[in-house]
Amino acid sequence: MIAILTGVRFAVKEKLCKHLRRCREAAVRVRYLIIINLLNHRSAAQTAEVLGVHSTTVYRVAHRFRIHEEWGLWDAREDNGESKLDECFLNTLYRVVRGTPAHYGWRRPSWTRELLVLTLARLTGVRIHVTTMNCPWGKTAKTRRLNAIRRLVTTLPRGEVVLYEDEVDIHLNPKVGWDWMVCGQQKEVVTPGQNQKRYLAGTLDAHSGQLVWVEGERKASALFIALLERLVRTYRHALVIHLILDNFRIHDSKIVAAALLGFGGRICLHFLPPYCPYANKIERLWADLHANVTRNHRSPDIDSLMREVHAYLNHRSWRNLVGRPSGYVLAA
Repeated sequence: MIAILTGVRFAVKEKLCKHLRRCREAAVRVRYLIIINLLNHRSAAQTAEVLGVHSTTVYRVAHRFRIHEEWGLWDAREDNGESKLDECFLNTLYRVVRGTPAHYGWRRPSWTRELLVLTLARLTGVRIHVTTMNCPWGKTAKTRRLNAIRRLVTTLPRGEVVLYEDEVDIHLNPKVGWDWMVCGQQKEVVTPGQNQKRYLAGTLDAHSGQLVWVEGERKASALFIALLERLVRTYRHALVIHLILDNFRIHDSKIVAAALLGFGGRICLHFLPPYCPYANKIERLWADLHANVTRNHRSPDIDSLMREVHAYLNHRSWRNLVGRPSGYVLAA
């Protein structure tokens, strides 16, 4: 399929740009940007690289735009009818998870998604798919929190910084992934045997793109506190350091709460709704790290692997700060 769009009037392009500025749905904005890039005569490969999506996504969006025009950019699933997750259902869910399965006749000490689906179907008469039992937040509460975080990023007071924070696991046994090879032959992926792990906690500056990270042998509160201390030194002139992060347990432990008091209010945590990795921009950085360094790697030991990890992150941080184009080449 040819992704380049032809025969589209200039007025249509102007309308798409206008609607893009008003759009607040992240996924829909990406589709608008795909079409606008194609209308500006970028190729599918160039569009995919600029927007950080797969080329098949570009082809699919272009195909839907040809058939349905602008409305093809929106998610048709919103028209599937009223949501089953009304206030009554969610209140019942919150009540159920505060108890144990034994309170509802199950001989099991802890909840699973399947067990919650069965229990709520019995109590409410509404049966949902097990994959729906992922985020306990309602759509309104989730949207409200995400909008508040977006406002923080766009209206940041002078003298303050906002950072996206997350952790990543580095395994000596390589991640296995796609690679080029000669037809009829298969590359070998070397596995050292005894796996070793290192953990990184890092932040991505929402405005400058600066990266800050620390390394540890355990993904515990101590790793997160070490990152906070590094941030206080790195952003020593910032009045407040805002961190956008997920709900991982090491982020709100008692020892972290005590450490935050010790920083005198200079660090403020803003927690994302559950199961919203797409809203944390540093997640894409970790995905790129795996793609460029850890996937199918041939490092003989964890120290040499971590040298490659640090080299990539240093290069990426420098590239973000100077605004250089993407592309990472390991030194010979």
